[in-house]
Amino acid sequence: MDTRTLLAALVGGVVAFLLGWLLFGILLSGYMQAHMVSYPGLMKPEGEMNLALLFLSNLSMSLLLAWAFQRMGVRALQSGLMTGAVIGFLFYLSIDLAFLSMMNFYDGPMAAVVDVLSNTVWTACIGGAVGLMLGRGTAKAA
Repeated sequence: MDTRTLLAALVGGVVAFLLGWLLFGILLSGYMQAHMVSYPGLMKPEGEMNLALLFLSNLSMSLLLAWAFQRMGVRALQSGLMTGAVIGFLFYLSIDLAFLSMMNFYDGPMAAVVDVLSNTVWTACIGGAVGLMLGRGTAKAA
């Protein structure tokens, strides 16, 4: 992996962390809490959450996208948004369908739909940042 890919992954990781805080920590927090089954001890209190591990989680998703985009030739904001959305939609659809089939994680399928759509937006934005960074400094076709 080259420096450009690693830098794109780092920028994408920061975008993922900040957007995740806004999207999941603020905007959808109440909705998801109301529609997820809760068990004592399942979720850590806010003060006990490990933000460094959360950032590494976000960085892992960003690194996956940066590596894939580098191999696919994704080098722009728009193509990064679109490719990130497709990857995110399919990935989180797979995860949430597995949750619905095997676990009592959500109180119904609508919560899974919201989760898939919100994660699709999240992954699209990460993909946009990664695509933009991969395309920086490259010559544009006339």
